[in-house]
Amino acid sequence: MPDAFTTRTLSVSTGARERVVDLTGGCEEFLREAASGRDGLLNLFVPHATAGIAIIETGSGSDDDLLAALHTLLPADDRWQHRHGSPGHGRDHVLPAIVPPHATLPVIGGRLALGTWQSVCLVDTNRDNPDRRVRLSFLG
Repeated sequence: MPDAFTTRTLSVSTGARERVVDLTGGCEEFLREAASGRDGLLNLFVPHATAGIAIIETGSGSDDDLLAALHTLLPADDRWQHRHGSPGHGRDHVLPAIVPPHATLPVIGGRLALGTWQSVCLVDTNRDNPDRRVRLSFLG
């Protein structure tokens, strides 16, 4: 029988542009082994000060809409006190207050209990750090 608690780290390359990266497939792959058909919770955590986790629809423009909304809320300009890195980088450090660096999702019968159009996504507006880690933990 699998352990009651299992964890793994996903490595994600986001490149040199702002991105919303769908992690749903990686979560499902992890749960096939970790959950083994059991009910429980999947927790995702991004140990970065400039990235977050969102549950949104992807592929229909919603991911681009999210980035556009973040540009409206957090413009990449010189208003930020945190000023190292690319122009406007200070906004990247405010992002996790709006798109949290974590999510906890129900797992039923070893599968994510997402709605029809929901996907689990990494949101990364920091063009200066293209290599991200996402910690997946299953608690059965």
